[in-house]
Amino acid sequence: MDMLAGLADPRKLSNGTRHDFQEILVMTISAVLSDCDTMEDVVEWSRMHESWLRRFMVLKNGIPSEDTFLRIFRLLDPKGFETCFRRWVSQVVTQLSGTIAVDGKTVRGSGGGGETAIHMVSAFATNLGLVLGQEKVSVKSNEITAIPELLDALYLKGFLVSIDAMGCQRAIAEKIIARKADYLLAVKGNQPRLHQAIQDAFLDRQDQIVHVEQAEHGHGRLVAQRCSVLPASGIVSKSDWPECAVIARIDSVRQVKGKPLGMEQRYYIASRDLTPAEVAEAVRSHWGIENQLHWVLDITMKEDASTVRKDNAPENLSLLKKIVLNLLRIDTSDKVKSSLRLKRKRAAWDDELRMRFLGLLATADIQPMQAAGQLFDPHLHLAMTTDSRAGVPDGAVVAVLREGYRQRGRVLRYAEVSVNQAADAHSAPATDSTISDTHPAPRGDHLQQDAPLEGNER
Repeated sequence: MDMLAGLADPRKLSNGTRHDFQEILVMTISAVLSDCDTMEDVVEWSRMHESWLRRFMVLKNGIPSEDTFLRIFRLLDPKGFETCFRRWVSQVVTQLSGTIAVDGKTVRGSGGGGETAIHMVSAFATNLGLVLGQEKVSVKSNEITAIPELLDALYLKGFLVSIDAMGCQRAIAEKIIARKADYLLAVKGNQPRLHQAIQDAFLDRQDQIVHVEQAEHGHGRLVAQRCSVLPASGIVSKSDWPECAVIARIDSVRQVKGKPLGMEQRYYIASRDLTPAEVAEAVRSHWGIENQLHWVLDITMKEDASTVRKDNAPENLSLLKKIVLNLLRIDTSDKVKSSLRLKRKRAAWDDELRMRFLGLLATADIQPMQAAGQLFDPHLHLAMTTDSRAGVPDGAVVAVLREGYRQRGRVLRYAEVSVNQAADAHSAPATDSTISDTHPAPRGDHLQQDAPLEGNER
């Protein structure tokens, strides 16, 4: 797959490897697409679908063990994997616009057994519901250090970047402005002077406030909001908060079955001259990262239930699930707009649908090889049997026993064929061994071999 091009095999090749690295990655993506949430599920699904996988994989030594899958993800460089992911997103999605929401989530199942649960910060394109990148928070740090690293890896020009109060830091605001983007930052008590100045401004400048009111009804619930905006001039120092244009306050009242559940006030600063309606929409879009990403990872893809904890595996598997999530959302062929849960089940049931999803990982589709009627080519074909047919050139493929596939010049699976050997009255009849000697065909011996496992690795 194109997305995986350039991703280095993390195993020590000197020890020999039995299974192809990229095949393992594609198997895992295929299984997770097909409603598998654990590595045990991935292995069992791969065994049950081995014949389908062999349509475009060699699988020289069959399906790897669970230990082999886990070893790959424990050793795989997460930075390299992330780089491939970002490159793929930029290739398949070229019309991004609007708001990029940045927020963190703890992968709770990765903690335990002496391991600390990892915390991932993700960037989320709210208009398309797509993950653009992720960054792991260091055990001895917090989101304040991870967010700048994530922003450095993204294309931000022209976007509005929304971050909750943890990311309300001068250095982060400066970085966003330097990347020719704008910020919308939530303000709380971690910035006490700024927080107090905004509160005082909304009390002192009542006559300057511009606001908009909105209400949402549904299932016996009412959420009413008023978004108020003031110019930042004279309130917020641009030397502290570069290019700050407006301050905003959102007053929210929630009722369930007519009973009020309280009122909440939230404050924001923005470097773009946003109207109250635009602020309200951007804040609503930001919360999409909770509903469309974090909740989906927890409930639909069972991320927090995973017990994979060692080395790089939790981080890599978190990214892999985000790859699958993007694949499900990029696909536009579903006219009934099925839920993500149902899309995964359909991918498990429908081989062609699953192949279409996987095709989105590449800029060119997997193509079947042309073999019938062609001269035998040891770089494309495996000679399984011989035949003798009048009028057919010696060495021509007369039958395809199993179709082969390639992608952009790379052989994914050799075509298994029957090859013609012309009858000769002055020689003995041809045999299978004769054709093998005459046309030696590679059988995937170039693929790496797996080293013996060293215990039960998880």
